[in-house]
Amino acid sequence: MEDKISINCQSSIRIDENKVIYFDPFKIEEERRDADLIFITHDHFDHLDISSIEKIMKDDTIIIIPLSIKDKVNFKNIITVSPNNTYNIDGLSVKTVSSYNKNKDFHKKENNYVGYLITINNKVIYVSGDTDFIDELKDIKCDIALIPIGGTYTMDYLEASKFINYIKPKVVIPTHYKTIVGTLEDGIKFKELLDNNIKCILLIK
Repeated sequence: MEDKISINCQSSIRIDENKVIYFDPFKIEEERRDADLIFITHDHFDHLDISSIEKIMKDDTIIIIPLSIKDKVNFKNIITVSPNNTYNIDGLSVKTVSSYNKNKDFHKKENNYVGYLITINNKVIYVSGDTDFIDELKDIKCDIALIPIGGTYTMDYLEASKFINYIKPKVVIPTHYKTIVGTLEDGIKFKELLDNNIKCILLIK
């Protein structure tokens, strides 16, 4: 499954397995018009990029956004979600989880931003959005995790490694570094801190 995942930059994730699914598309340069589903975690410019959405959406693309930011988009086929709920969206099992900072004001708990757990071919993929290692995430069970490691606005590589070693996915793909904050070296340091039985794939080059 991990070979079906790509990262454009930052947290702009694409999964091409049965359906073409995007998370937080950002800095998409070419018109693709191939998205079946677009998941948005929150409304910051590097996660809710209207120009990128317009380049990948089709007439029947479904866009999933937190209820708290519904007034920031004006597309058809919108589904609104809130943290800690389970949904069936276009045949996919989707669970939402909290996504916020503990000691920073960039992503407040009361904003009800979300991370997503989606099940594809019996594999659970977790896309966290911009978050710290918060108590609500300690019970997450997933096969593949995509989490930020860049620091400043999210976990840094040290906190992120502690989080991943705690929830123990089979595979982790770090995001949210190099483009705005964080360096390529953060990915290498993150990988070095992981338990040996967790596979780390560095897609950001």
